[in-house]
Amino acid sequence: QVQLVESGGALVRPGDSLTLSCAASGHTAGYATGWFRQAPGKGREFVASIRWSDSRTYYATSVQGRFTISRDNAKNTLYLQMHRLKSEVTDIYYCVADSVDSCSYASAGYEYWGQGTPVTVSS
Repeated sequence: QVQLVESGGALVRPGDSLTLSCAASGHTAGYATGWFRQAPGKGREFVASIRWSDSRTYYATSVQGRFTISRDNAKNTLYLQMHRLKSEVTDIYYCVADSVDSCSYASAGYEYWGQGTPVTVSS
């Protein structure tokens, strides 16, 4: 059984940077992992993912060039570095994982989800 625990969410100002972490327990070798986010009243939106086999990364167009996903296999931890955060946004960021190493852009493509960590961008 895989468990994912996110941390690092905070209240920041527009233009700030923030790094989220996701500690995984259980066997995740070979798993695709990634991040989704959800604003109040909206559906879950793909942010980024990383493929286990070759560490290839995928990003939503809205975050391309500003966000970086990475993974530390020794620590079994996933990261999301976020730069130039945009204003007046409150999202819950979710860490995800799936045994199929395909990096789906759809939320249904991930079996395991963390509980989420909130990120609020406000001046």
